Amino acid sequence: MKRTRKIIAIDEEKCTGCGQCVISCAEGALQIVGGKAKLVGEIYCDGFGACVGRCPEGALSIVEREAEEFDEAAVRELLRRRAQPAESLPCGCPGTGGEPGAAQPPSMLGHWPIKLQLLRPSMPFLQGAPLVLLADCAAVAFPDLHRRILRGKAIATGCPKLDDLHAHIRRLAEIIKGARPRSITVVHMEVPCCGGLAFAAKQAMLDGGAEIPLRRIIISIRGELLEEEAVYSDGRSEATGTARCSPHGC
Repeated sequence: MKRTRKIIAIDEEKCTGCGQCVISCAEGALQIVGGKAKLVGEIYCDGFGACVGRCPEGALSIVEREAEEFDEAAVRELLRRRAQPAESLPCGCPGTGGEPGAAQPPSMLGHWPIKLQLLRPSMPFLQGAPLVLLADCAAVAFPDLHRRILRGKAIATGCPKLDDLHAHIRRLAEIIKGARPRSITVVHMEVPCCGGLAFAAKQAMLDGGAEIPLRRIIISIRGELLEEEAVYSDGRSEATGTARCSPHGC
């Protein structure tokens, strides 16, 4: 049954698909579909608007219109289904990960979005935070990434080869100016093209007019932590660790 009530409205022109509203919606009424926030069903939105203040672009608002009644039981069922692991993938393969019965390490990811071009200097989690600038491939290659590197950090990911590196430099300079991160750690692969991410960080600091402690971590294609070094504004670098840490430990 429909009645006139308060419900969320989404301005797709303003929406960047950052996902902050999805995280803040306890009822699970919002999802990112095709790069935009969507209301998955009127019955899941209570109209209280907890998500509105989390949108950095002002794309969300509460309006009064004719809509289906909020259904708390339907919300519970939706959240229950989402909490259940899939038994198999669409291809029919088992949907398990790791050894049977093995405990899954906790995620150290503290915010969303993480793609550099979706971040805005005004986002609260960036303010004065230690920032990790993470190459996409390094996130896949280094199995101990969460425990060793991501804990307590803000994350920005990108690819220096396939992405627009100049756009990354501009966005990072905006973050440096507006959010003033207290440090930047660049994590990239040992392959030559990946070093462009360290260049982007140095250039962004110049463009942003700020000297920030900069550290670089290099990961091998076998998933080893090859090297850590501190990088200085005058171009000098100093190794802070050279142990080859394998996926199974140092």
